[in-house]
Amino acid sequence: MRINNLTLGLIAAGMVAALYLAFLYAPTEAMMGDVQRIFYFHVPMAWVAFLAFGVVFAGSVLYLWKGEERWDRLAYAAAHLGVIFTSLNVVTGILWAKPIWGTWWVWDPRLTTTTVLWIIYIAYLVVHNAAETGRGSHFAAVFGIVGFVDVPVVYMSIRWWRTMHPAPVIAGGSDSGLAPSMLFTLLFSVGLFTLFFVYLLRQSLSLSHLEAEVERLSQEERGG
Repeated sequence: MRINNLTLGLIAAGMVAALYLAFLYAPTEAMMGDVQRIFYFHVPMAWVAFLAFGVVFAGSVLYLWKGEERWDRLAYAAAHLGVIFTSLNVVTGILWAKPIWGTWWVWDPRLTTTTVLWIIYIAYLVVHNAAETGRGSHFAAVFGIVGFVDVPVVYMSIRWWRTMHPAPVIAGGSDSGLAPSMLFTLLFSVGLFTLFFVYLLRQSLSLSHLEAEVERLSQEERGG
């Protein structure tokens, strides 16, 4: 409990620091103005979503290989978080797009592939919950493995196709680099959101373990 409270305190302090860095420390972007500051939260949310779906992939592979419930619980918990952070990523992207593109949404390659990714993992959750115990986990694991193919597609979409989405800012060419203060702010936010994801995943797994124990004890009581 003390470790959880300490971690949560660090995350809360980090969020305050991230807000300061994004809105006061980082300079105003010359072309887009202050609305570009959404970038410092939009990109970390995308990174965490990719990380979450990577955990789903790994957990699904291990579950199908070893058949241990703990790997299914890991994948299921990560899928929930991945869908949440993908949704937040899309919302922040919409808020950024309106003043820059003049519209809330376009069927741009990056937006389209992200929507497909979101639907895939919504389907993962639905299949996991709808099918019978055991079978649902196996079917969902297949979704978790196959669906991960779309993650690199989303990432590479702005490199493979012509798109309205901004060019990559890291390793994206000579015209897409960030000022040092912008890069520091971005990396700080990415690290903070990664820590937040790990904290949420641990909490979710702890809750899942408690639910499994309650169910086991309930079955033993009914059997007795």
